[in-house]
Amino acid sequence: MTVGARAPVAGQMEKHLRSRRDGGRKLLIPYVTAGMRGDWIHVVRALADGGADAIEVGIPFSDPMIDGPTIQAASLQALRRGTTPTQVLSELSTVDVDVPLCVMSYYNIVFRAGHRRFARSLAQAGVSGAIVVDLSLEEARDWCAEADDAGVATVLLVAPSTPDDRAARICERSRGFVYGVGRMGVTGERATLAGSAVEMARRLRGITDLPVCIGIGISSAEQAVEVAAESDGVVVGSALVRRLLEGADAEEAARFIGGIRDRLDAAFPG
Repeated sequence: MTVGARAPVAGQMEKHLRSRRDGGRKLLIPYVTAGMRGDWIHVVRALADGGADAIEVGIPFSDPMIDGPTIQAASLQALRRGTTPTQVLSELSTVDVDVPLCVMSYYNIVFRAGHRRFARSLAQAGVSGAIVVDLSLEEARDWCAEADDAGVATVLLVAPSTPDDRAARICERSRGFVYGVGRMGVTGERATLAGSAVEMARRLRGITDLPVCIGIGISSAEQAVEVAAESDGVVVGSALVRRLLEGADAEEAARFIGGIRDRLDAAFPG
């Protein structure tokens, strides 16, 4: 799994997000499944132009346990197209955008590649962050060490059910930002924002100075504004991926994210 591109500077993602947050901007991180369509790289570039502060790129996996039907469908579509982790990183190495790229993966992919090899492959592809959703804090030490050494931020998740003392340990080990899970359950769109999303934001901002972004169930500009009143930003996944599955092109994806960006900026002018 070797690719050739620019290597991220250690702490690049965190410095970038902290700078934007400290400047009064609410952070917006859209998610797209790699390889779900032939033009997915154009979507990544368009999202950066549309106002994203970082972009989360999902590496498709055959057993995506945290993902709901929409992202499962996108992953299946990508796998049927023959998408592999090596291919994803090779294509990401061609992307020249001014915001950090963060991959989302499952530990089986990391384990099969090897911690050092995978971390260095991410860095060589210009990826500055990684979310390994099924890797627990207690089992993350070896991976985190290799990621730190490669300059790749390991973003950890905190769930609504996580006790405060454990949440504090997760925040201490997290790099880049802390991903607050907005609701229990799998990813997916929701008609209304879960009360746990706002409460999660309040809890985490009382524990850590890292940027706190809330994801899972953030489905509209209105919901993004509601949760951003208490958080540093939001992650938007299924609502965007559904539009891509339904045929939206890169420009339409950028307009959707741009609409959320505009609402956030209007509600929180800094």
